[in-house]
This record gives sequence, C-alpha cells and structure tokens, in this order.
Amino acid sequence: MENSDGNRLHQQLIFAGCQRQLLRAGGPAFTGISPTAPRNLPVRTFAAVKPQRKNQKEDKEKEVKKERRVIDDSDSRKPYGFTGWAPVDDVYVPRFYPRTTYGAAESVDMLKTFQRLDFTPLKQPIFVDLRLNMKLEKKKKVDAFVSTVHLPHPFKTEMNKVLVFTADANQAQFALESGAVFAGGVELIQPILDDEISADFYITVPDMLQKLVPLKNKLRKKFPKSKRGAVGITILKMLEMFKTGHEYMVENDCYVRTQIAMLDMTEEQILANLETVLLDVCSQRPADMGPFIERAIIASQTSEALWFRSEDLLQKPTEQQQEEEKAVLTI
Repeated sequence: MENSDGNRLHQQLIFAGCQRQLLRAGGPAFTGISPTAPRNLPVRTFAAVKPQRKNQKEDKEKEVKKERRVIDDSDSRKPYGFTGWAPVDDVYVPRFYPRTTYGAAESVDMLKTFQRLDFTPLKQPIFVDLRLNMKLEKKKKVDAFVSTVHLPHPFKTEMNKVLVFTADANQAQFALESGAVFAGGVELIQPILDDEISADFYITVPDMLQKLVPLKNKLRKKFPKSKRGAVGITILKMLEMFKTGHEYMVENDCYVRTQIAMLDMTEEQILANLETVLLDVCSQRPADMGPFIERAIIASQTSEALWFRSEDLLQKPTEQQQEEEKAVLTI
C-alpha cells in the first residue's frame, strides 16, 4: 500500500510539473507587471538631414567679409615688420628692410654703372618685366593680348619678315617692292600649311580675311587681326609698322616680359623706348579703372633686377597742356 501511495504521489508531482511547463511555453507569461503599463523601450536617434540652401547668393551677401587690415606706418620710426626704413651700411640683410624702388632714369643709370663695375659686355639687351592688374568691373578681366609697337629707337639689326595677302596683282607687286617677303592670294595658303614659306608677321586686306580661315590653326597668334592692325587697306603703312615693329604679349595671365633696348644705347633712347612700351600697355585698359601696371622691373642680361616706378613715365598731362592740345585741334 505504501509503495502504491508513493507512486501515485510521484505521478501527481510529475503531472503538475509538466502542466506548469506547458502553461509557460504556450500561454502568456503572468507577471506582476500590468500589460498596459508604459515601458521604457530603447529609442535610436538619427542626425537630421541638413537642408540644401536655395539662395546661396543671398547667404553669401549676408556673410560679413573680413577686410584686410592696412597699417599706416608712414609716420612711425620704422616700417611694420622691418628693422628700419633704409640700411645704414653697405652690408645688410635685404629681407630686414623694405624693397627699394627707383625712378626710371635712376634705374637705367644704375644698369650702366653695374656694367662698368662688373666688366661685362656693353652690348647686351635690357629687359622689362611688368605685372598687370587685369581686373575690370563686375568680375570681368582684360583678355590676354598681343601687341606690336613701333619703337622710336629700334634695336634690331635685321628687319622683320612680312607676308602680305591680297588678290590684286598690282597690290602684290607694290608690296614686294615696298619690302614684303611674300605677297599673293589664296595660292600662298598651301605652301604655308606645308611649311614651305613662313614670316614673322602676316597682314592682309579685308577682302581676303574670310579666305584665310584654313590658316587659323597653323598661324594661331600670328593670324591677321584688326585689333593688332594687321588688317587694312593701307598696305604701305602696315608694312612700315611691322617691318620695324616690336611685338610683345601677355604671359601667364598678367605678365609682360619683353626686351626694350640695348645697353650701349644712350639713356635718352632707352627711356624713350621704355615710355613707348609702357604707354602702349596702358592703352589696353580704360584709364578710369586705376593703375594698370602694379609692378615694374628692369634689368640687363648680366645685372640684378631693379624695381622702378612706372608712373614716372606715365604722368598725366596738366590742364595747361590739355588746353594747348585743344587749341591746336581747333586750329
């Protein structure tokens, strides 16, 4: 009896345990927490997408631009960032003093002095290096240009080779007699493309300009243009200009580097050539836009570079001179 009662009790315990497991697996888990009570579930946050600006121009205008601070040290004992205004001895460190800028006549005289002290050849070229302010109003700028100027004192020993395009046989013969190397019409196009003939300058009459389109890629900057004075009806005048003319161009967007004279020329001749080049350069931009030349350097082939004031040769005419010119024009 005792064994049967013990077995029965053991079976009841096992059945109760199995029933408890079934309730846990199949039915809802009953806990002390109410199912309607709010629970603090983890929430993942994301960065908000930055909206795109629709009116970027208006935002740029609202931004306050930092103005460049200009220090006026003209009345101070020494310039800002330097040891003094000028060295007191012949031996000094150049970076401790502001760069010396000379007058145009003084710089030419110094070049001649350097030649005598250094025992260098007297017959050597003089070069000028100009940095231009190519900016115009409304974010525009002056296009890089090529110009030919007639120097009052040419320094070249040989004349430039000039080719003339014209369909008129009489004009072609006249051009050859006036000093042109070649003269003719469309028959010269193919020899130029084949490199059989070439010249330093190419000029043409207006009627031939449309027929010379195949030469644009070949000649490039030498292609005749009216802005350079290479297109016109006065063949003799153009020939005289380009046979002895001096050509210069803008390099690297804002620099003009060209030869202006020889060191064995007189100081007056060098200054006259320099003034002619500077005036022609400044004529490429409106005068009311301010100074066109920001920096001017002159040097010979063997000397050091000298910064000079280009405005010395670009003085504006006085009121008296303007009145005299008006009087001459009225007469």
